[in-house]
Amino acid sequence: MEIYQITKSFSPEECFALTSQIRRSSWSVTMNLQEAWAKRRYEAHFISKLTDCDGEKSETDTSLDFAKDCANLTLEAHQALTEINRSNARSHAQAAREVGPQTLPSALPHAHRL
Repeated sequence: MEIYQITKSFSPEECFALTSQIRRSSWSVTMNLQEAWAKRRYEAHFISKLTDCDGEKSETDTSLDFAKDCANLTLEAHQALTEINRSNARSHAQAAREVGPQTLPSALPHAHRL
């Protein structure tokens, strides 16, 4: 949700481009994780959705870089959001390695702080 709050202050030119992209890719990480869990009985699909999570994390990182380069984010805000994004991705990856597709849903990290 921090991304949503910070992107409210982006320049009007970015309203339908970068702002939207950052929001969608950051939310997509958690949505793909939920999809992975829903398809956990199918290991290949489970792994595919976790791979999608990683791709969306990378997309969010790149969009945050663009926002910083275009002066829509301060260096401090960029560093904080990038670390949150990477921390969430590490948590998801660690949980996936530890639990695998047959584990209880409470073992997967559901909270997405971006």
